[in-house]
Amino acid sequence: MTRRILVIKLSALGDMVLSMPAFARLRAAEAGAHITLLTTPPYADLARRSPWFDAVETDGRPRSLTDWLALVRRLRRARFDRVYDLQANDRTNLLFQALRPHPPFWSGMAAGCAARGDRRRRATMHVLEREADQLNLAGVLPPVSTDPGKAPGPDLAWMLASLDGPRPAERLALLVPGASPRRPLKLWPAHSFATLALALQAEGLSVAIIGGDAERTLAAGIQTQAPATIDLTGRTDLFQLAELGARAVLAVGNDTGPMHLIAAAGAPCLTLFSGDSDPARNAPRGRVRILQRQNLADLRSEVVLAEALDLWRQGDIAIRAS
Repeated sequence: MTRRILVIKLSALGDMVLSMPAFARLRAAEAGAHITLLTTPPYADLARRSPWFDAVETDGRPRSLTDWLALVRRLRRARFDRVYDLQANDRTNLLFQALRPHPPFWSGMAAGCAARGDRRRRATMHVLEREADQLNLAGVLPPVSTDPGKAPGPDLAWMLASLDGPRPAERLALLVPGASPRRPLKLWPAHSFATLALALQAEGLSVAIIGGDAERTLAAGIQTQAPATIDLTGRTDLFQLAELGARAVLAVGNDTGPMHLIAAAGAPCLTLFSGDSDPARNAPRGRVRILQRQNLADLRSEVVLAEALDLWRQGDIAIRAS
């Protein structure tokens, strides 16, 4: 009988990107299994086009008691052999308790589950090492190193397979000025991004602004000061964003989901962190540098420019030498 596996990952984009190595590892370990992802609508297309899942369900965050009970009933009927809860929060812990008295083998943080992680240990770990540790604990083979910085990062080869040829001659820099609206402290000021755009353009780079519809106002403000900047906000899906990340010679942005995707695609990335988040636990992985200030308003444009230019030039030297 085919083994039935459920993987739970609800949000957000950065977390989805950082969970790709865990998805790939589970698919490799359970090659003959039927694997379902429980997620939310924004990530359905990404998951369905990926090579890891046989089914994708998007009601992982029920909005009413009726929807919650319907989800629990459906999971009971599915009779999953194993559940890998990569979200591992209060909501998904409650889902485990709702499946008692005979829950499936459950890997996560729920009290009483078969493979429960150490909360204190997890609290200090980067997402990649934390999820590698979780799968090690659950017996998923082969084991993966959980030393800081040692767990494999996301591999976007499956997203970039349609790219034809090397990067174009145009030297493209991406700016990512947005962040979650619930986390305003993660925003470097728009006028600072505008100053940076002008300086990068003076160095001969084409500069494009990346983001969703919510960032269009930010982009308009940047263009007011740096009119040659290209506004791509609201115009790229995740696959197009990955393609831009593969072709860009530099990206500078806040601690936000698109930076994870761009870094995983290969662009040299300078990520700006406030005191509102911890890069040791959540930074993008790849060719990444971090600048952090408790208050991002205190991070001067000339400091960001110097780091960005050094990062770009080092990458440019490597490309020309290859």
